[in-house]
Amino acid sequence: MHETDMTKALIITVKDWWESQPVPPKISCIHLIVGKFTCVEPVSLQFAFNVQKQNTFLEGVELAIQETPLIAFCHHCQQEYRPEIGIQYDCPTCRSPMEDIRSGRELKIDRIEYCSDSAKTYAPNL
Repeated sequence: MHETDMTKALIITVKDWWESQPVPPKISCIHLIVGKFTCVEPVSLQFAFNVQKQNTFLEGVELAIQETPLIAFCHHCQQEYRPEIGIQYDCPTCRSPMEDIRSGRELKIDRIEYCSDSAKTYAPNL
């Protein structure tokens, strides 16, 4: 379950940011973008986060996961298509192999919602 290790890395990244603030803010939500082609299971990631955040500075923090689809581009046909993960990766029109992935490999923090001095703020793209 590589989601456990990913969650540990996520928590370390957020903690480094949190500790670098002049006054550590109250975090309410961490927004992630997870691509379908990363083979990360959002449910497993959510579970690992919920377990690992207990008794930490992230207690009570929500994890919001936005999935992005796998989208490839066929240079022969000059069109985008959506490969079926694990079944069919080649172009459905000309059967050229998948060479150019346009979306689906993302795995990043999109933003963090937090309150500081009674104002809701966002820390984008850590």
